[in-house]
Amino acid sequence: MKTYHIRFYENRWIYYCISLAVVLVGLICNVIFGTRLDIQFTGGAVLSYSYSGEIETQKVERAVESSLGRDASVSVNKNVRSAESGQVSNNVTISLAGTNSITPADQTAVLKALNKAYPNEKFESLKMDSVNPSMGQSFFLKCIVAVLIAFLLLNLYIAARFRKIGGMAAGFFAIFALLHDVAMVYFTFIIFRMPLDDNFIAVVLTILGYSLNDTIVIYDRIRENRRLMGPKTPYRVLVNTSINQTFTRSINTAICTFLAIATVFVVGSVYQLNSVVAFALPMMVGVVTGCYSTVCIAGPLYVTWENHKLKKKSLADAGQARLAAPAKAAAGPAPSSQEAGASAPARPAPKKSAPRKKGKKRKR
Repeated sequence: MKTYHIRFYENRWIYYCISLAVVLVGLICNVIFGTRLDIQFTGGAVLSYSYSGEIETQKVERAVESSLGRDASVSVNKNVRSAESGQVSNNVTISLAGTNSITPADQTAVLKALNKAYPNEKFESLKMDSVNPSMGQSFFLKCIVAVLIAFLLLNLYIAARFRKIGGMAAGFFAIFALLHDVAMVYFTFIIFRMPLDDNFIAVVLTILGYSLNDTIVIYDRIRENRRLMGPKTPYRVLVNTSINQTFTRSINTAICTFLAIATVFVVGSVYQLNSVVAFALPMMVGVVTGCYSTVCIAGPLYVTWENHKLKKKSLADAGQARLAAPAKAAAGPAPSSQEAGASAPARPAPKKSAPRKKGKKRKR
């Protein structure tokens, strides 16, 4: 496997600027187009009709909106086989968001408007489904809670597994990279004017697992290289080496996954399966951004944080040294042994006791 020598940390500002530029474009589109929530989240009604021939989505939307005075979202599915009769037909689905119910008179008005716009397409009503607004909001909140719980569990898992290389910091920046991917998927729905529905939640949860798997591979290589290269190796060298060693693996995995999803997207586009296209298109974007954020965002941010910790620690040590210097200077240097001997007062010599005279023995 070929090993590259790309300086990811040194080029970090290029990657940061690219991500910020894409986010800025997405925010501008969000302000211009707004966020569209599907009736699964907001409540409303879904009308399904069969037809023959060719129709235009925008023309059908204008016909329905003029007949009901409400905003409508139209999706067309061609060559759909019925589960009951086995016949193949073309179906058009009209989604009407809002709290107002659809009366039989409204359904009749919609059918008349469609037949007037396309007299030869033979529209026939198939079914009508309604979603309670409170149920839609409850479903949306449950989806958000599921995503948040996934974030929390992933962070705890990374913190426990990679505690030897700063587990909490590694987990935080892995989650930050995942948020980057979620933002890119969200902006894909906004730019292509697709309403947020259950496909959005499915894509987000799928990208979380895919992107995190790539990040964990890089973190695992960082942990191994820390043991092999020693604790004194700079984080810049450690992370650049680890990412370059896994770079080929990350690219090959992303390409294989992207080609598989692209095949699904092409098939859905050819047969006009809008539900399939609404899943495959943001999934393709998520695969690309997942590989990009893992390699170019999570690693450099991790190095920046660890370098910040080392700098903060060195500044604290220098501050303690400066505080200790005046106290040491006030105490003065420790006296040498000769100086100590010269300055110490001389002890008086001990007095010698006089020799004891032996007395003569008296003769008896």
